[in-house]
Amino acid sequence: MLREAKKVSEEKPRFGWGHININVRDLDRSIEFYRRLGFEIFLPGIPYLALDDGSEAKPLPADAATALAVTRGVRGRACIMQLDDGFPKIDLTEFADSEQSGPLRNSDVGLVRICLVTEDLRRDVARLEAEGVEFLSEPKAGHGEFADVAVCKDPDGTLIELLQVYLERWQPLLGGS
Repeated sequence: MLREAKKVSEEKPRFGWGHININVRDLDRSIEFYRRLGFEIFLPGIPYLALDDGSEAKPLPADAATALAVTRGVRGRACIMQLDDGFPKIDLTEFADSEQSGPLRNSDVGLVRICLVTEDLRRDVARLEAEGVEFLSEPKAGHGEFADVAVCKDPDGTLIELLQVYLERWQPLLGGS
């Protein structure tokens, strides 16, 4: 028994990406915003939470509320979106009965932003600004010019970092020539 416990404790976890959850105030508005960024609906709900993206919020089952450590009886709507066929996905969840505070800021501790990579940052920022997306900064060259960066907000203030990476400039950092 002791040998088995030692073997298990020495093994590294083998995790893979699943999804990034973003709680939102208005699911429909957030779906439209993330579609502007190129996301599409992967699942019109979250089956293991018994939530869907319908027009009416449904009660979260007691076991799901306990697992998520949210108030029993909370009602919600949700969907899972994707950029492509890979992972991670994003899980947009609207809890109708919750008291939501503002989003985290870049200086806060915890998950505060997600990063999306683009091949033409200036073009994508111009397109999104024309569609009314709020940016905190115009595209700027990052330190060492390894990447260009711009940050925008989703409808609830969640920060989205848009990044154009110049991998050829990373070779000295990665031990290449």
